[in-house]
Amino acid sequence: MSTAASARLLEDYAGIAPALPGSAAAAARRLAAVEALAAVGLPSSRDENWKYASLRPLERQRFAPVDAAAAADARQLPADLPAPLAGTARYVFLDGVRVPAACAARPPARAEVRALADTTFAGARHNLAGDERLALLNRAFANDGLAIRVLPGDEPVQLELLFVASADAEEGASYPSVAVQVEPGARLLLIERHVSAAAAASFIGSAVSVDLGRGASLEHYRLQELNARSILFDTLSANVGTEARYRLHAIGTGAQAARSTLLVCLNGERAELTLACAALGDRQQVQDTYAAVEHAAPNARTEQIFRGIAAGRARVAFNGKIVVTAGARGTDSRQSLRGLLAGPEAEIDVRPQLEIYTDEVRCSHGATAGKLDDDMLFYLLSRGLDRDSAQRLLKWAFLEDVIARITLPALRRQIEEHLTAALHDDTLRELL
Repeated sequence: MSTAASARLLEDYAGIAPALPGSAAAAARRLAAVEALAAVGLPSSRDENWKYASLRPLERQRFAPVDAAAAADARQLPADLPAPLAGTARYVFLDGVRVPAACAARPPARAEVRALADTTFAGARHNLAGDERLALLNRAFANDGLAIRVLPGDEPVQLELLFVASADAEEGASYPSVAVQVEPGARLLLIERHVSAAAAASFIGSAVSVDLGRGASLEHYRLQELNARSILFDTLSANVGTEARYRLHAIGTGAQAARSTLLVCLNGERAELTLACAALGDRQQVQDTYAAVEHAAPNARTEQIFRGIAAGRARVAFNGKIVVTAGARGTDSRQSLRGLLAGPEAEIDVRPQLEIYTDEVRCSHGATAGKLDDDMLFYLLSRGLDRDSAQRLLKWAFLEDVIARITLPALRRQIEEHLTAALHDDTLRELL
């Protein structure tokens, strides 16, 4: 980080710190986070795992959060928010601050939901020299957030977190912040959705921390549907315990530039992770994902799937890293990373990485990037479809590897309708 950027970071924090919520201990953690980030610096294109991200917005961003009181007085939630899902408790945030009138009246059974500032949660693991630095930015500046604790029961708890961005970056940043703890044997279905309320060029710095106890299960949907002027930097850190299962689905279609950092540690024997990601980029969008999975215990299993489509002059990147530590014998890890070039100036970067420090493992990976299959396109054209419709059908089929894994029918319908809009073809609705 440059001297000027460090000074701006500390100045922004000093100006807002007295107004941020939380106890004296929380204030001390905030100060430690901002000082650590100022010392180690923001990521740059010289950092190997950040070279595909669009980092220029960090050079001029005002890091202080949007004034919550002013935002509540001046803005309203849009009328066209995604429809609530039956049986799912919804919590709504505007520019990172909860809107009580739009939230569930009370937490569902077997779920404790509290303000993050009121808890003793200490934050994510924070590798200051590496990839979790922007989680520190969130930890220092977030002016609201949720701590969710799920208890065991016969049926899974269903929650939706809807984050709405409406403020321009010049007014301040938005910091969605969530800590999720799924107790041993408990089950949670969590929908995390990021949307825009207007055409403002918002800056969002999101951070999510997940902890799964023994035998716990989490099905986590992360949907990024921001407008085409917004900037998103997102960090997710997860620890998966013994015999726990984490199914993570991430679909990104919006934002001018979006960077998602996914860091998962399988630290319990027979832990399981399924990571299915899809990204669509058009015009000059940048969609960048770095997913690092650490196998730190025996007999754990990972399946990692990515499907990305880049059109126009967009850049879509996925860097998937699997690390198998010395004690993680019996690891079973598979990667399938595929990118589709749908524009003459588009760019696809898919990069699988394997680091294995023990024997007795099964690890495989595959990565491809290319254009639409000419033979399949010819077949559809020969059946009377026009070229544009045929290309969109092939794009839809390309994404099906991820879409087919969505188990909640109503949510799948919403996602499919959004993707048809992103592909600019209403005729695809006939297939839904």
